[in-house]
Amino acid sequence: MSFPQSRMRRLRRTESLRALVRETVVTPGDLIYPLFLCPGQGVRRPVSSMPGVFNLSIDEAVREAEEAAQLGLGGLLLFGLPESKDELGSGAYDSNGIVQQGLRALKASSASKKLVLIADVCLCEYTSHGHCGKVVETADGWTVDNDPTLDLLAQTAVSQARAGTDVVAPSDMMDGRVGAIRRALDSAGFQDTPILSYASKFASAFYGPFREAADSAPQFGDRKTYQMDGANLREALREISLDLEEGADMILMKPAMPYLDVIRAARELTGVPIGAYQVSGEYSMLQAAFERGWLDRDRATLESLMSIRRSGADFIVTYFAKVAAKLLA
Repeated sequence: MSFPQSRMRRLRRTESLRALVRETVVTPGDLIYPLFLCPGQGVRRPVSSMPGVFNLSIDEAVREAEEAAQLGLGGLLLFGLPESKDELGSGAYDSNGIVQQGLRALKASSASKKLVLIADVCLCEYTSHGHCGKVVETADGWTVDNDPTLDLLAQTAVSQARAGTDVVAPSDMMDGRVGAIRRALDSAGFQDTPILSYASKFASAFYGPFREAADSAPQFGDRKTYQMDGANLREALREISLDLEEGADMILMKPAMPYLDVIRAARELTGVPIGAYQVSGEYSMLQAAFERGWLDRDRATLESLMSIRRSGADFIVTYFAKVAAKLLA
């Protein structure tokens, strides 16, 4: 029916009416909080490009986890800053690596009963060259050697599973890594450990602040030969399909807000759980606007998360997780 019979504003008159007919909801349990673990005791080192984000020693990370559990967050995504780096990123799969130590400490805390612990599986934080795999020289220069890297990633996932992670999350974008990790986990007796694959990870300008937080910037070149071209939606859907065929249980889309169309297309493609990573550049961009008074902090934070949920994501990895949970309480 047309106006005046149809008046769309009728259901917008009060907050209770708006809440009753609201189509999309964000809850604290939908949010995953990233943590950057570093060596030491009592370390809480600010990341200059990401206000409110810190490199945390394990004791401080446990305190963060306890607060996250009290706020009702869904889980934590763990990254590591090792004491030393080498060409093959051995700190990633060291049984006493920083993430493995963190997992054991977090599992021993009361927070672990309420939080899903997710371990990022990649080598870039651990390699001396900052790339996500084994680097070799070719006639055309250097390249990341895909197939030998798979074994290192599989070793990393198994070591994290042994340390107690609930989920492994490969973010490297090597071809075939989900299958290699699935086989290694199964062979090691971790057939029930789920894989959350960064199935659609674009070579994005929005990762800049993360590379400070994780000390993972490439020392030469870039990652465009393994992360995806931002122009390619069909290719993203093919990547997702291949990861699911190889055994991914869930998929993660990265970045989030500049790629909402990809999240929506993924939602229409598959029924598996989908997460989206509101990456460092998205967070820092909003924080810069907040500091200048250009945007309302609370409203813009929640609106940004709502847009990601509305596009089809079941859960969101975000540095706003604690702040948002307090706003949603």
